[in-house]
Amino acid sequence: MRRREFIKALGGAAAAAWPISARGQQPAVPVIGFLGAASSASYATFVNGFHAGLKEQGFVAPDNVGIEYRWADGNYGRLPGLASDLASRRVSVLVATGGLQSSLAAKNATDTIPIVFTLGSDPVKFGVVSSLNRPDRNITGVALLAYALDAKRVELLHEVVPNASAVALLVNPHSPAQAEAQYLEVEAAARNFSRHCFVVRASTPDEIDLALATVAKQKGAVLLVSADPLFLSRRDQLVSLAARHTIPAIYEWRQLAEAGGLMSYGINLVDAFRQAGVYAGKILRGAKPADLPVLQPTKFELVINAKTAKVLGIEIPPTLLARADEVIE
Repeated sequence: MRRREFIKALGGAAAAAWPISARGQQPAVPVIGFLGAASSASYATFVNGFHAGLKEQGFVAPDNVGIEYRWADGNYGRLPGLASDLASRRVSVLVATGGLQSSLAAKNATDTIPIVFTLGSDPVKFGVVSSLNRPDRNITGVALLAYALDAKRVELLHEVVPNASAVALLVNPHSPAQAEAQYLEVEAAARNFSRHCFVVRASTPDEIDLALATVAKQKGAVLLVSADPLFLSRRDQLVSLAARHTIPAIYEWRQLAEAGGLMSYGINLVDAFRQAGVYAGKILRGAKPADLPVLQPTKFELVINAKTAKVLGIEIPPTLLARADEVIE
C-alpha cells in the first residue's frame, strides 16, 4: 500500500471510531419519570402545560431531557408498582400527578430521588409533606386546593338552585381518605343551607352511570363532582349524563364546564401542571426540593356554561354572571 493511501485509510478508521469515543464523553440526558393516575389521552392538555413549564427552565423533550411516562388508567392499585418501576430506573426527577394515591406511591417508592407532585388534597394533612414552606428532603410540588373550595361550590349551587332538596357528592371509593374528608366539608356546607348531603360512589364508567341515575331519583338534588382524576378523564360521560337526567352540577375543573357542564370553580389546572414543570426543571438545574416551598394557587376561576343552564331550564342570577371569569354562551 502506498504511503498516501495508508494515511488516508488510517484517518478514515479514526473518524469511524471517533463518534463512539465522543458519545462516551457526552453528559447523559436527564430523564424525568412521569406518574399519572389517569390516561395519557385524557391528560394530554395538562401534559402540554407541564412541557411548557419545563421549557421555561430550558428543557425541551427529547432534545435535552427524556420523559418516561407511566399511566394507571384509573386503576389506582397499579400506582405503587408503576412508581417503583420509575424509581428503579433512577430517573432524575419523579413527577407524581393525579391525586393522593399517586403522591404517596411516589413517596413510598423512593426517599432519594426528587419528587414533584400535583395534589388536590392537603399535602400536610395526608402526610405527603411535613410542611408547606419547608417540605421533606426529597419532595415538593403544587397544592391544587381542590377540596378546600367545596364549601364555596355548595354556596354557588345554592345561588343557582336555591330550592334544591339535597346536595349529592360523587366520590371515587378507591380514594377513601379523600372521600371521607370531602364529605365532611360538603355536609357541613350543605347544612348551612338546610340541605342534607348524600354520597354516591363510582370507580368505573358503568358505576358512573348508576351513580347519576341514583342522584336523578332524588328529585330536586344538585350534584358536586369530586376532583378525582377518574372523573376528569370521564368528563364527557359525566356532563352528558347530568344533562340527560337534568341534574344541576358543579365541577372542580373548567375542562368539565367547557365540555358542557353547568359550572366549575377551581384553579387553572393547566397552569398548575406548568408550575410542576417549572419545579422539575429547577431541580434538574440543581435546586433541592426542600428549598422549594409547596406552591399554593391564589387565583380561582368561576366558569358558567350559559348554554347548559338554558337546556336545564335554569336562570343564572345576573350578579353571579357578572362575577364569573368566563361565561360560555
